[in-house]
Amino acid sequence: MTRPVLRHAPHTVRHVPEGGVTYEAFCVADGCGAESGACDEQEGPQDWALRHTGRTGHGLFRRVFTDHARVTRDA
Repeated sequence: MTRPVLRHAPHTVRHVPEGGVTYEAFCVADGCGAESGACDEQEGPQDWALRHTGRTGHGLFRRVFTDHARVTRDA
């Protein structure tokens, strides 16, 4: 019977600036489901949320910030 050999190798996860960041906002009012769509700048979803609140009175949003990360093995 052979047994697998497992090694632990330490790794680090870091933000990759050249990958950029995307921003989104989602209305969480019951039954609404409206969303801003992904933008490269935070102002887009923020302005969308302000306009959405003005039109609908909905005031609660879920914000999502997505970045890119690279995993590297520690020396």
